[in-house]
Amino acid sequence: MKFLLFIFIGGVHLLSLNSGKAIYGNGNHQRTFQEIKEEIACYGDVAKAIINLAVYGKAQNRSYERLALLVDTVGPRPSGSKNLEKAIQIMHQNLQEDGLENVHLEPVKIPHWERGEESAVMLEPREHKMAILGLGSSIGTPPEGITAEVLVVTSFDELQRRAPEARGKIVVYNQPYSNYSRTVQYRVQGAVEAAKVGALASLIRSVASFSIYSPHTGIQEYQDGVPKIPTACITVEDAEMMSRMASRGNRIVIHLKMGARNYPDADSFNTVAEIIGSKYPEQVVLVSGHLDSWDVGQGAMDDGGGAFISWEALSLIKDLGLRPKRTLRLVLWTAEEQGGIGAFQYYQLHKANISNYSLVMESDLGTFLPSGLQFTGSEKARAIMEEIMNLLRPINITQVFEAGEGTDINFWIQAGVPGASLLDDLYKYFSFHHSHGDTMTVMDPKQMNVAAAVWAVVSYVVADMEEMLPRS
Repeated sequence: MKFLLFIFIGGVHLLSLNSGKAIYGNGNHQRTFQEIKEEIACYGDVAKAIINLAVYGKAQNRSYERLALLVDTVGPRPSGSKNLEKAIQIMHQNLQEDGLENVHLEPVKIPHWERGEESAVMLEPREHKMAILGLGSSIGTPPEGITAEVLVVTSFDELQRRAPEARGKIVVYNQPYSNYSRTVQYRVQGAVEAAKVGALASLIRSVASFSIYSPHTGIQEYQDGVPKIPTACITVEDAEMMSRMASRGNRIVIHLKMGARNYPDADSFNTVAEIIGSKYPEQVVLVSGHLDSWDVGQGAMDDGGGAFISWEALSLIKDLGLRPKRTLRLVLWTAEEQGGIGAFQYYQLHKANISNYSLVMESDLGTFLPSGLQFTGSEKARAIMEEIMNLLRPINITQVFEAGEGTDINFWIQAGVPGASLLDDLYKYFSFHHSHGDTMTVMDPKQMNVAAAVWAVVSYVVADMEEMLPRS
């Protein structure tokens, strides 16, 4: 139903704007939407050239092979780690060797947290060693660990109703998975809500669309004035098992041990490269993904794929000898997983030039076969994006959906800059997200080729059109 609604909305935009009325102009000339459609249609041959190079030509599988080399060499890249800084230095060199322009590093300060050794063992009603992953920024337990009875709840509302039972216990959340944005609140806020009612620790059912006994980590947040308690994610299977045990009246006891530690902020960098615009070099289309990851798996999917198709977009455009009118700027963010820390500092540094940003793009929801483009912007800008996506008919990816936000580009979108993100198989994405399973085995070179083609066509056309995308 949602899919059909998006198509209908798109049709409304085109019908209302295709009336010949002027929608925006450069100087005194007010251009009609029909004129803009005709301008976009002229990019058909360029779009086909990009698609052919990325999907069928000498560049096919390049983004996959580049990514595999980095993640196999460096491994996971958590914020504040030596692995992340090694990856940044490698990418800085790679971008220079690729012949991109204005390649540089912009220094930022980022959080540094390490999980240390961790374990959880159910002692009653039977002994069972549990798979856990501590959540980012969590404190550790005392060296001897915490042994306590468990209270299982399925929601924050249930926790409040049963607050007197929670004191001195370990709260286990067995919240059902609806979608990521709704369910992730339990990971982010679970420790705080449990601490408010006197719990000693919290264990959160992994926020995942599918599980094969795989815990999924992620950031959590403490709150001023609320005691900090250790918190970790557990598997869907263990959360459901304990919920069944509790429903039968079984007493559940767990011994939890976590060596997690927070360290002072570390030095890091956002990595930047460009193709400088030929006519309006001060104006920018920003293309991005984040280079950091969690400390499990390889960070291949989240967000190695997004970072590398963003690099590939500029490589494809450069290889074809294209130079858009506006500057195409690639940014590989640092410390996205901690809440867009590197991106916020980039925004603070560059926001004085916000009027020169035509579009901000981030790929951070996987690089499987794209369903289309998610977009946030004015109605007029959306109609233009729909026309641009029609250039991708040769690979049958033309849909424009709502919600183009991304953690690293939200600062710009909230200030009125149009934003776009790549949409693909979210069920698959959240099956591997933040888990040991996020490795190159998840990635598909052919699907990455297609994702890179979409990314390159959209970024190039927006950067080369005579006028910037209109804002609200």
